[in-house]
Amino acid sequence: MNAAGLYLLSLPIHPLPCPKTPSSRPPTPTLVTELSIPRQRRVAALRVRRSGTDLKSDPLDLSDSSRESSSIGFHKATSLESSAPNSEQLRWMAGLEALPKRWVIVIMCFSSFLLCNMDRVNMSIAILPMSAEFNWSPSTVGLIQSSFFWGYLLTQIAGGIWADTVGGKRVLGFGVVWWSIATALTPIAAKIGLPFLLVVRAFMGIGEGVAMPAMNNILSKWVPVSERSRSLALVYSGMYLGSVTGLAFSPLLIHKYGWPSVFYSFGSLGTVWFAIWLTKAYSSPLEDPEVSAEEKSLISSNSVLKEPVTEIPWRMILSKPPVWALICSHFCHNWGTFILLTWMPTYYNQVLKFNLTESGLFCVLPWFTMAVSANIGGWIADTLVSKGVSVTVVRKIMQSIGFLGPAFFLTQLSHVNSPTMAVLCMTCSQGTDAFSQSGLYSNHQDIGPRYAGVLLGLSNTAGVLAGVFGTAATGYILQHGTWDDVFKVSVALYLTGTVIWNLFSTGEKILD
Repeated sequence: MNAAGLYLLSLPIHPLPCPKTPSSRPPTPTLVTELSIPRQRRVAALRVRRSGTDLKSDPLDLSDSSRESSSIGFHKATSLESSAPNSEQLRWMAGLEALPKRWVIVIMCFSSFLLCNMDRVNMSIAILPMSAEFNWSPSTVGLIQSSFFWGYLLTQIAGGIWADTVGGKRVLGFGVVWWSIATALTPIAAKIGLPFLLVVRAFMGIGEGVAMPAMNNILSKWVPVSERSRSLALVYSGMYLGSVTGLAFSPLLIHKYGWPSVFYSFGSLGTVWFAIWLTKAYSSPLEDPEVSAEEKSLISSNSVLKEPVTEIPWRMILSKPPVWALICSHFCHNWGTFILLTWMPTYYNQVLKFNLTESGLFCVLPWFTMAVSANIGGWIADTLVSKGVSVTVVRKIMQSIGFLGPAFFLTQLSHVNSPTMAVLCMTCSQGTDAFSQSGLYSNHQDIGPRYAGVLLGLSNTAGVLAGVFGTAATGYILQHGTWDDVFKVSVALYLTGTVIWNLFSTGEKILD
């Protein structure tokens, strides 16, 4: 079961109570009769309950005349009495209908990030047979891997401005469609020539570049502070599970159908997501006609429900030390993260001597661990905040774990003598890294919720620069040095980020 499913099971479920019936009426038909009521009427009744309205103002009519009006459904249900849903199934059905709309938005964002990393990470597996087919050197491989970040870099700030001014729904929808098309075009571009491949990978980066700022904008309007860490952890765990899915299925597809099949199959999934997104998502609760009054009141009392901004106060934003702490820490964090994302299969193949399939499967473990630990970290962070611990202290604790954990385990790689221990160190490094989702990745909405998209665009621009330089530099280092040199650079930046974050970050709102 994935992270979204685990979270749904943890939500409180409020089943529809069985309507009271006369004592002379047998209980089983009463249960089935409620199921036979048209769905529109059951949903209407549910909304009355959720809004706190007196049920007597709009009661469910279960009189004989009402049953006659739905006699077809009643007789059909009665004839299948032996196969009627049990109480657990009824609770699950009621829970799905009662799912808060804000968590529908969170789950949709989770699924978009799942696709995001599936489409991104497939190149780290496909690059192995591609480099053999086209005779690419390690430097060329590094250039191809980094070309994604050229486009990704261009749309970070632009995506944040766009999301904060026109709304996150349009921006995230555009991004998914754009990168899905670029993913499907990758095999064609590779066969035409290297320059075309570099352009298509950069185009893919353009689409994925707007995703994080758009998501941050949407959740800043939909999710109250008390649920912020959990919601962001769940969404970002979609990226980790996307890496798990991509790394697990890419070798199988390549082995059976060839490396182009990975890009065609993964790219086509974006159209399915987009069709659902158009009908279910809204940039803000103010725009959603389906959200209940009770939920809208809860959100508005704990988050910023204002119209999109018309002007970005750049001077004020860039004058704040916590903003620069975010920017610098994001750079330090992403240097190590992106190196592991893009070069881990190569490390397993060249150093640990795993074959293509083994490289993909062993790469799954660290990302799966990140998906689990990110949600654990989110739960811990929200629990601490709810118990009165200041948001500043919580963010510093979680991010310190996200920096010092990976630094420690990467230093151990030079001392291990077996592939098993190397994989374990990688897994623990990535697992502790995921606590950053409750640290710096939650901090944009803390310090400036109205400008959450722009703030994430700024800090993630620095993070993307780390990806561009780090990924390309790794190819250069490996031609002139060793993997130990690669990991030493990452550790140094993790330690630098720890110092900057603890000195200058805050969890208080500084931008309004």
